[in-house]
Amino acid sequence: MRQIRPLCAIGVSLWLAVAAGSQAPNAGALSGALRAHVQGERFQVVTSIRGLPLGVRDGLQMLFGSGALDIAEPGAEFQVTDVVVNAKLPIRRLVAAGCSTDHHCLVYYERGGIDHTWHVALFHWTPAATRFEGGGAAPGGLATVDDVRSAILAGWIKARFW
Repeated sequence: MRQIRPLCAIGVSLWLAVAAGSQAPNAGALSGALRAHVQGERFQVVTSIRGLPLGVRDGLQMLFGSGALDIAEPGAEFQVTDVVVNAKLPIRRLVAAGCSTDHHCLVYYERGGIDHTWHVALFHWTPAATRFEGGGAAPGGLATVDDVRSAILAGWIKARFW
């Protein structure tokens, strides 16, 4: 019995190492084909949440896991820190967004709370369906949709956390 325990522990350790090694190094990275496609697209600036297609707004709400689209307009107040000053304020705020004529939308927003972070989500949308294509944690300080696209193409987007 004493010999079985160490063997089981070694087996579990090897299994965990193989599982960890087989994961993608950057879960926010796009496939090569999608990267090339996004690189060639021209994104028209979207200046408000209501300017995003309904399917993209629904997709964001699903990513956030909330019953309502919990995100403030650019420049509006939101819950920047974990100190709740106004419980009615959303915890996220749109920073930049854009949609292309080829039905892709990039959404860059900041998330307040105990760890103030920035995120990007890429959606493919049509009137019939919307699909999340990729995204995740992003560097702060991006100001335009072109900055966001450049960050995606440079591989600066990290594993998902909405």
